[in-house]
Amino acid sequence: MAQTVSQKEQKVLEALCENWQAEMRGFHTYNTLSERDDDPIRKKTLRHMAEAEAHHASLWAKRIRELGADIPRYEGKPTGDADTLVNRLGGPQMALRRLEVDESRDIARYGMQLKELGDEPSVEILHQVIADEQEHYRELTELIRHRYPKTPVSSEAARQELDELLTRRNRSGRQAAGWIGDAIYGVNDGLGAIFGIVSGVSGATLGNSHWVLLSGMAGMIASALSMGSGAYLAAKSEREIYEAEVTREREAIEMNGPEARELLSLYYQVKGIPRDDADHVVEHLAESPEQFLRALAAERLNMTEDGLSQPLVSAWSGALSTAVGAFIPIIPFFFVTGYPAVIASAIVSLAAHFAVGAAKSLITVRSWWASGMEMTLVGAVEGVATYVIGIGLGHMGA
Repeated sequence: MAQTVSQKEQKVLEALCENWQAEMRGFHTYNTLSERDDDPIRKKTLRHMAEAEAHHASLWAKRIRELGADIPRYEGKPTGDADTLVNRLGGPQMALRRLEVDESRDIARYGMQLKELGDEPSVEILHQVIADEQEHYRELTELIRHRYPKTPVSSEAARQELDELLTRRNRSGRQAAGWIGDAIYGVNDGLGAIFGIVSGVSGATLGNSHWVLLSGMAGMIASALSMGSGAYLAAKSEREIYEAEVTREREAIEMNGPEARELLSLYYQVKGIPRDDADHVVEHLAESPEQFLRALAAERLNMTEDGLSQPLVSAWSGALSTAVGAFIPIIPFFFVTGYPAVIASAIVSLAAHFAVGAAKSLITVRSWWASGMEMTLVGAVEGVATYVIGIGLGHMGA
């Protein structure tokens, strides 16, 4: 009888050691694929699966020690099955399909062990592992079909993940930061306005540096203050309007919550989400009043609080950039006078126009060369027109 018990324990241990090897191989496979994958959705899901496989291995290791045996040595590769020839040649999709097949085989193998092991603690572990493996199978199926795995996450975790993805995306390509756009617009506005003033006054006074400097400096200060105050008031007004609309939306939700939920559901349906799915999403959002309010406000107002400009940032970037752009055309008049100063101002200003136009490519999809040439042409036309008008006004004054 003792021999029979010993043989039974040996059979259980052999099965558990095989399970441990399989889970460790799965851990290394998923972990390697996660590290190599550039897709953020697949990377996160594969990392989650790797952690689950490692947990399964720890459960089997604990049971093996309880039966008085040592943890076996891992016999697989450090990369698991990730570097098999088929996976290498087939790419991520082929690897996912093979993992899906492997998960189904593991589920079947563990199902057979439920009937054969006869070891109650091991059977309890099997129930937990089988449930996890079934979830892995579903997640792999979702990944293969390019759908999000249905793994619930908290709103805070989702926000953190969104910030991480946006940061990584901004590092790898163009980004349209609000203050950059304000700064480029300010430089362009100041450069264009003061170049026009310098050209006009030069034409009217035959390049008199004294009057050009006075008019240019006065125009620079006025343009900078105007741009800064305008940007500040615009950003502040936009924020106040948003806050007022959000307050009205909050009151509307409190007065008639069902109507608000129906409204948000319809917004989602217009975007192509099926009615049942839209209603389901809305019900989830409605569990958190603030989340629901932000979602409805975003749809109703077509903006979010995160997308609003900061008034002080807009004011400073607008004012300073305008002053920088406005100062460029008058620089030559500090050093030379007459027509040489006018010619130098035109050259410097047109070069600055090209630089500003090229800088716009940071926030647009146009080539820097085409954008720069376009801005230069606009500046040249503006300079010639204001210079001719200035000459006419000078003759009228004479």
